Amino acid sequence: MNYLHNIGKYFIMLGQVFKRPQKASIFRENLFREIEELGLKSLGIVAFISFFVGGVVAIQTGLNVDNPWIPKYLIGFATKRSIILEFAPTFMSIILAGKVGSYITSSIGTMRVTEQIDALEVMGVNTLNHLVLPKIIAAVSFYPFLVVLAMILGIFGGYVSGLVTGLFSVSDYVEGIRLDFKPYLIRYALTKTMFFAFIIATIPSYFGYYVKGGSIEVGKASTQAVVWTSVVIIVFNYFLTQMLLG
Repeated sequence: MNYLHNIGKYFIMLGQVFKRPQKASIFRENLFREIEELGLKSLGIVAFISFFVGGVVAIQTGLNVDNPWIPKYLIGFATKRSIILEFAPTFMSIILAGKVGSYITSSIGTMRVTEQIDALEVMGVNTLNHLVLPKIIAAVSFYPFLVVLAMILGIFGGYVSGLVTGLFSVSDYVEGIRLDFKPYLIRYALTKTMFFAFIIATIPSYFGYYVKGGSIEVGKASTQAVVWTSVVIIVFNYFLTQMLLG
């Protein structure tokens, strides 16, 4: 019953988020700040992880493709498909859930326990709209760019690993990347990313907004937010994959 209560409370929160919009100038200022906090400050970790994971995927594939009957260009093909279909949209979203989700919960939770949210409500501000909507729009609009960057750097990391290790030739790798390219797979990955971005922005906001207590409770709420955001992303990934590729 507690789970049902929280799910219902979450959807009620979403209903309030899109009510009584604030002034355009204030909203625009908040939006640009959230794009910087949630998106631009995540560029470094996205680039670093994507490059090296792409290299590891290519090396692991190269080490396991040791049968002379299996063409070497399948290394590039497998790396491309793995990164585009799952790593870039799904696992990068889980990584962002940890980094961004904890930030969202702790920032909103701190405002709650220090009574800043209560002060805004006394002034007649729709605090959910003021705090959460800019985060949703920033995440949904910017995270597709991060995922495209992850795709490019992941595939490039595989290319570099071929140069460094010599497990496969660059020409074979490039041939595998170009083999059977389907633009729909890019759209599929970006569609999933926008769903995941919405989850990353809203679930941590829920945990932060309704936290009670002090700093210890804010820390616990941040942990819960990261766990539940990751769980929901994995569950939604299953159903979205069934619907979009089934």
